[in-house]
This record gives sequence, C-alpha cells and structure tokens, in this order.
Amino acid sequence: MTRPGRVTVFACLATGGATPDRAPTPTGGATPDRAPTPTDPALPGGAAPPRLASAVCLAQAGRMGERDGPTLITSVQRAFRLLEAASAHENGAPAKLLARETGLPLATAYHLLRTLVHDGYLRKLPDGGFVLGDKVQSLRTEGRAQALLSRVRPTLAALRDEFATAAYLTFYEEGEIRVAEIVDGPRAPRVDLWVGFEDAGHATALGKSVLRELDDDARNDYLSRHHLADLTPRTITSAPELLRRLDASPVAPAVTDLEEYALGTVCVAVPVYSGDTLGSLGVSLSADRLPGLEEILTRLIPTANRVTRGLSLTT
Repeated sequence: MTRPGRVTVFACLATGGATPDRAPTPTGGATPDRAPTPTDPALPGGAAPPRLASAVCLAQAGRMGERDGPTLITSVQRAFRLLEAASAHENGAPAKLLARETGLPLATAYHLLRTLVHDGYLRKLPDGGFVLGDKVQSLRTEGRAQALLSRVRPTLAALRDEFATAAYLTFYEEGEIRVAEIVDGPRAPRVDLWVGFEDAGHATALGKSVLRELDDDARNDYLSRHHLADLTPRTITSAPELLRRLDASPVAPAVTDLEEYALGTVCVAVPVYSGDTLGSLGVSLSADRLPGLEEILTRLIPTANRVTRGLSLTT
C-alpha cells in the first residue's frame, strides 16, 4: 500500500509543472533569462514557482511520514471496548448502557453487539443484557495452555540440544493421550507420526508412560476404547501382556518403546504432572543409539521434575 507521504509528493510534482532539474518554458511576463517570481503573472494567484512548490511538498510529505504509525482498525477497537465493558457487569448489561460506557453511538453499538453475539464472543440474555460468550472462555482456556507451555518449552529445548533428540510433552485429557508440544530441530528430527497419536498410546513410550500411572479403572477404560493395532512386528497387541510389561518396566518410572511404533526409532518417557493432570515427557532417537539410552535416562527424570514444577507454577 502506498504511504500517504508518497502520495503527497507525487501529487505536488504533478501539479507543480516543471521538475527541479528543468526551468519552466517562459510564458507571459517571463523572459528567457529570468525565472518567474512569486507574483509573476505567469503564475496565477501568486503561486510559488515549481522549484519552491516541490520543496514545500517534500517538506510536507516528510512531516506526514513522521506521523505515520501502525494502521489501526477502528471497528476492531470498538468491539474490544464493548467486550471489556460487558465483562465488567456480572449479570449483563443492555446495549444502551454499554454504548454509553464506551462512548459509541447506539446504532454502532447495536451492530457490533449483534456481530459479537453471532460469533460467540457475547451472549444475549432473555432480559436484553449482554454477557461474555463461550468463545471468550475458550480463548481464556487456550491462553492458559499457551502460558503453561511457554514456561516449559526452554527446558524441552535444552533437553533436545543436549542429546540431539526430539522432545515431546503429552497430557491425558478427557480420556485421551494427546501431544501438547514437540521440540525438534535439524539435528533432532521428530518421529513421523504416521498413525494418529490418540490411536497409538499402546505403542509409544509417551502413551505407555501415561497408562502405567493410571489406576486400574482408567487403564481398562482406555484399553476398551482403543484397538491395539499391530503397527510393527514389535508392537504389543495383547492388553494383559501390555499391562504386565508396564508394571514390570526395568527402567521404572520410565517406559521405553523399542521400535514398537516405528521401525528404526526408539523412545523413552517418564511421567509429568500439570496440577492434577497426568502427562509424560519423552524423547525419540534412532535405534542405533540405543546403547546411550541409560545416559539419557539420568537426565530425563530430573528434567521431568523441573517440567512438573514449571507447569504447577501457573495452575
């Protein structure tokens, strides 16, 4: 988009006649060896000569450029003001009151309120009052999740950089094991999630770590809703055998995935908590690095403790 200052310059140069590099063609009272003066009949109304006019325009454009700032959308600002005003009334507020508090014309307030209600950011009560809608609560929840992850992401990045392994964080929410964060890089590529993670909890260290920490009822509920698909020749597809191995993990509280999700890739994970929410922290590496797994484990468990503390700070 053309900046306002440039538009002014171009307009001035176009209407000023000659450019600064060329004297105007003599007309009227001007002689070939004399440039027109400010009061010369050749310049109607005593206008400034082209050189001076161009200089003035450039100066004006410069001043306009100094005033240039970010482009703001007034309607968006007004909508946010209405949301803020509505949030201050626990039992809702009518359009007239919100318009008065925000300094908006009533007609403008009505249009914006209807839009906010339509999109779920406000809800209109039977008595005509407006309160915050479900979308705002959703944003609040998602914003909290972002704040949580921002606290622990540097810890995951440090783990990735130390061992050149992709780092993963999951949470057990609403009966499902979901990936919340993956921190990888050129030297630490993530595993190809070729099967949706929610359907592969039995075959990944991250999922098995969560299952190991659940009580019997929660375990059985999860396994009753998820088919133990045969993803590789090493995948455990028997629920009793899976539970037996989880309870007898030789690296407890850690759990491993030895090419059970993807051939050529091994993973190890340990439990973490965000308040009362169970999760897991893990890393993936190529199978030829399996001999170095013990060293990674010595760092993974204290790292998980730091992640749990970081997540608990904002719960």
